[in-house]
Amino acid sequence: MPGYGLPEGSKGLLPWSWAEQRLKKSHNYWITTVTPTTVKLTTVKPDASPHTMVVWGLWQDGRFLFSTGSKSRKARNLAQNQNCIVCTEHANEAVIVEGKAEIADVAARRKFLPTYERKYKFDMGSMKDDILSMKEPIFAVRPRLVFGLWEKEFIGKSTRWKFD
Repeated sequence: MPGYGLPEGSKGLLPWSWAEQRLKKSHNYWITTVTPTTVKLTTVKPDASPHTMVVWGLWQDGRFLFSTGSKSRKARNLAQNQNCIVCTEHANEAVIVEGKAEIADVAARRKFLPTYERKYKFDMGSMKDDILSMKEPIFAVRPRLVFGLWEKEFIGKSTRWKFD
């Protein structure tokens, strides 16, 4: 991370398990999407500015999965531009995922629903049919670049992971 005065090399960096633990334990997540400049929208944000919102979700099989309404700003943005950023809720032990959001397949959705219900103590029964029939989106964000920033050990342990 040029310009931060961090040591070079990989000695003392955070293990990937540190990031995954925080991705799994976070209750609330921040997601940022962007409206493409080529899309003319009649509602807010027609200027390609970023849109950030809090979502609930799961770290599942190496991806971040979340649900949202098909007419939500983030769903409409992701339909045009799959690039997004997902962050965990605690900035003092931040995990920042830069990735690409895809529509999750039915198998991932089947796995997602009961785990999500347990984590959030939220009944998805009224939405289950629409989710499993692909009428409503479940997005899966596959990481390309992930940053782990631990405030207490910022200089020695700030870590960046790259994925193909």
